[in-house]
Amino acid sequence: MEKPVIIFGFNAIGKAALEIFRSHGVIVYGFLDDKKELFGDSYDEIPILGSTDDPDFIKLIDKKCGAFIASDEIKVKKSLVKTLNEERKEMPVNAIHNSAFVSESAHIGNGNFINAGAVLGSKCKVPNHCLIHANAIIEVEAELGDFTQIGAGSIINSGVKVGPEVFIGSGVTIVSGIKIEEKANIGAGSVVVKDVKKGEAVFGNPAESLDI
Repeated sequence: MEKPVIIFGFNAIGKAALEIFRSHGVIVYGFLDDKKELFGDSYDEIPILGSTDDPDFIKLIDKKCGAFIASDEIKVKKSLVKTLNEERKEMPVNAIHNSAFVSESAHIGNGNFINAGAVLGSKCKVPNHCLIHANAIIEVEAELGDFTQIGAGSIINSGVKVGPEVFIGSGVTIVSGIKIEEKANIGAGSVVVKDVKKGEAVFGNPAESLDI
């Protein structure tokens, strides 16, 4: 059995992570969230303990208690990761749904959320702090960057290289061999057939730039 965890963030991702951890027999001590009106409440018998910067709870994160960061806001997630790295010398744990298929040769880093039905193919790379939503497919030898988000049902085909902090909406298809540079934004339902530049937003079938 894995070590118990505290979930940073009471939101949809946090609630899904709770279900994932429970399915693996992992104890969740509670949630931390910055909405003070939630303090003292509970969700499915799990208490909302306090704020994400409360030192009394942060000091609990160690070799015997893990942290999972449930946020899709990159700035927030980076700040929390920095706190855990610097103050506790710890990395966030992964939340991987038991119905996800993860190839034995896939590389997975730390702090990732991988939801139900996701497929991680042979020798693909999912580094750190990524969000991979339900039924997304990361094909053979595709590579993601840190803090990347892949929407539900999206298909990242073989050999695709995705940079850090990229947002890919739901139902997107990226054809084999494409390169998506850092901080790009791919609109939901798009079919990406050519490389996407740093910070570029694209949408459509085939996907075209929305930048002026």
